[in-house]
Amino acid sequence: MRIFLSLFVVLAIFSQIVMADKAPPLKAAYQAKKVADDVFVIHGPKGVPSPENQGFMNNPAFVLTADGVVVVDPGSSVQVGEMVLAQIRKVTDKPVVAVFDTHVHGDHWLGNQAIFEAFPKVKIYAHPKMMERVEKGAGEQWLDVMMDLTRGATAGTRVVPANSAVDEGKVISIGGVDFRVLHDGKSHTDNDIMLLLPAKGVIFLGDNAGYGRLLRLNDGSFQGNIRNLNRAVASGAKVFVPGHGPTAGPEAATEYRDYLQTVYDGVKEFFEDDLSDFEIKPKLLPRLARWKDWTDFDSLMGSHVSLAYLEVEAAEF
Repeated sequence: MRIFLSLFVVLAIFSQIVMADKAPPLKAAYQAKKVADDVFVIHGPKGVPSPENQGFMNNPAFVLTADGVVVVDPGSSVQVGEMVLAQIRKVTDKPVVAVFDTHVHGDHWLGNQAIFEAFPKVKIYAHPKMMERVEKGAGEQWLDVMMDLTRGATAGTRVVPANSAVDEGKVISIGGVDFRVLHDGKSHTDNDIMLLLPAKGVIFLGDNAGYGRLLRLNDGSFQGNIRNLNRAVASGAKVFVPGHGPTAGPEAATEYRDYLQTVYDGVKEFFEDDLSDFEIKPKLLPRLARWKDWTDFDSLMGSHVSLAYLEVEAAEF
């Protein structure tokens, strides 16, 4: 009996320590919006991770099928993943049977932990290059980034990597719903996947597009991103779910594509006039007035000019 009680005390203390190391649930109330038949999106805030949004900034989504629920991009932390599960429970009591992670940036997939802890047999799909980067430490790097930017609001989150690789042309059929994987080289990163649900008329763009919000392109390619968004527009989908910003029609893809094209074409034009990137930025601003009110325009537009400059320069050689 003494051994049993001692063990009980140790476990209780351990549990308290673990709970103390885990940050509280999300404070703000978020609701899942039905965007198509059996397809729901939880639209996150447009800002960067912060103590105020507790790291939640992407658009987690879920799809109901005959076999269970499929989650797309469960968010940036265990807290966000738990919120996603709570929203799913408001709609169905079916288990989560699969998760798709659209790319390696942690604000989209660190919520895997909550799904895995609730459903340990869940299949988690991602591009092989994403899986390779996570294996080499990208997950731990993103844990540190989220902890730093949110001042500890994501504490308790751990890396739960994808366990099933998918690439261009792969079709995963789950409960009567086909999830068609699209990957055409480097785009927002070199490991992005888009998911087309032909029967639903829905395409998940991941961070190939933000709508009302600019996105970092440090790991990507202007030309590749434009190519992939053109492909999304030509997919036949009617409902476009961006990685950040509201779900909409094709404009959720074309607006961001047009921004990228305007930056790239402008940089190329002025590059041929022998201007440097810092000289090009003020000349491009009038052409970009259409997007000046988008979130992070002021903080990212300059870096986009510099990145486009490097890409244009590389194309010349």
